[in-house]
Amino acid sequence: MKLTYFGHSCFLVESGGHRLLFDPFITPNPLAKDVDISKIEADAILLSHGHVDHVADAVVLAKQTRATVVCNWEVSEWLSRQGLSNIAPMNHGGAKTFPFGRVKMTSAIHSSTLPDGTPGGNPGGFVVELPEGTFYYSGDTALTMDMKLIAGEFAIRFAVLPIGDNFTMGASDAVRAAGFVDAKVVVGVHYNTFPPIEIVKEDALGTFSKAGLALLLPDIGETVDV
Repeated sequence: MKLTYFGHSCFLVESGGHRLLFDPFITPNPLAKDVDISKIEADAILLSHGHVDHVADAVVLAKQTRATVVCNWEVSEWLSRQGLSNIAPMNHGGAKTFPFGRVKMTSAIHSSTLPDGTPGGNPGGFVVELPEGTFYYSGDTALTMDMKLIAGEFAIRFAVLPIGDNFTMGASDAVRAAGFVDAKVVVGVHYNTFPPIEIVKEDALGTFSKAGLALLLPDIGETVDV
């Protein structure tokens, strides 16, 4: 599997000829100014919740790529009002099989309001089962004991976790989350975009290293093997 990081919490996973894009927030992010969204291709767009820093480019990219958008019910209703129709609404604990694999929506502890101020429903995360392996994207969340349920059901190849603190888990709690889901490799997201979530990368890397875990912090636009 390959993962391309587009800044903040936006990343693309490529596996088996399929491309899965998560939480597209690119054009409003000055750190991602060199990313040309017109060149992004996706078969599915997965949205963890409704905050603008996770859905800013969702409508444009969904229309551009004709991807299926996977999200909760409230976000799906909002997307419908934006003119989208290829939407697969889900909710916590539910699973659905797509052409690329199986997705199960997991719980997250956070908040969710859509860009126009309407309620975004409950935030969530996703466990994605692909022929090459299974990974977990927590979305924006605090550390939660529910994560332990994931390890009991899935063999997680890698996890994508927020490490920016303040609005989500920081590095220390992300290490504990990795332990809860039994992931030895973590891709860190949701950091350095805004002053409240600025971190020292070396400190985060050291925190994971001391726990015997690998933390990947790809540059924006960089593709890594996971």
